Amino acid sequence: MSQLVLRNVSRTFGGFTAVDGLNLALREGELVSLLGPSGCGKTTTLRMIAGFIAPSAGTIELDGQVISSAQSSLPPEKRGMSMIFQSYAIWPNMTVQENVAFGLKLQKVPVADARKRVDKILDVVQLKALRDRYPAELSGGQQQRVALARAIVVNPKVLLLDEPLSNLDANLREEMRYEIRRLHDEFNMTMVYVTHDQSEAMVTSDRIAVMNQGRIEQLDAPFELYGRPRTRFVAGFIGRTNLLTGARRDDAVDFGGFFLPARALAADGQLPSEVQVSIRPQCIQLTREKPAERDAHHCVLASIARRSYLGESWDYHIALAPALEPIRVSARPGDVFEVGQTIYADIDTSQITLLA
Repeated sequence: MSQLVLRNVSRTFGGFTAVDGLNLALREGELVSLLGPSGCGKTTTLRMIAGFIAPSAGTIELDGQVISSAQSSLPPEKRGMSMIFQSYAIWPNMTVQENVAFGLKLQKVPVADARKRVDKILDVVQLKALRDRYPAELSGGQQQRVALARAIVVNPKVLLLDEPLSNLDANLREEMRYEIRRLHDEFNMTMVYVTHDQSEAMVTSDRIAVMNQGRIEQLDAPFELYGRPRTRFVAGFIGRTNLLTGARRDDAVDFGGFFLPARALAADGQLPSEVQVSIRPQCIQLTREKPAERDAHHCVLASIARRSYLGESWDYHIALAPALEPIRVSARPGDVFEVGQTIYADIDTSQITLLA
């Protein structure tokens, strides 16, 4: 049974529809990220789950009970949820220990029990030695750990996170992604995580809901989203890719002078007159010599249009045809080719994705 369910949820502000008929179900103990660009409706969705705003249509259910609808909405404090904000929102006049214990005090948990629970969570988030410090004496990452500890210690039914790492520098963000995933696994807590950072969503999530214009374009595990995007928007938003549009020509598809066999894109060769595909940069291998023919591989002559050295890889742009913009290829640091050099591009057609 799903613990948290959104059924046909919409939210309008005047004539603007922020969330449009959204359906989402979370299993108990699942971490689902709402991922998308600014204005896609992800934060509005989170605020409706939290009870800060009511849906204009549809319902939100928790453990089988309706907690939000257009007619009535359970107040946030009665939902059994915790929320972590972008700004941390920890009390500057309280120590780490006092901040973490604040929710337990409101719940009127006996002092001895509260102390044990605070000690345990401070140990888990590695802040026990800093329990008597004030927020101003902590780093950004430590403050975020305080916010996490305060939210988790009250044993919420659902933990909501609204862009919690956006105020941290790049190194701390990377560290905290793994910290959030570790805490999720340790407490097996249902979480809804809002972010516009795809790497953050990929590291932390069991499933990711990619949102666009108030709707979920695709809901899937990170691996499936990356490897098998269903739409052009999802393919372009998750990772780097080459988005090509071609026309069916008998038993091949013409991408502006670069041809792929129809059967390389569909086993039965049945394709529409216009074809859109996603080809990830790492699905193409560049070689000086023509490679041996292999199943699910298509080899073509190309030339290096431009290149960038990124340390861990080369980012090449290769020209396949005069009418086609150069496409990106990711190559190993040792695969060095000069601009203008003619090479072979060996394409793994099994990793080409047909888009709706």
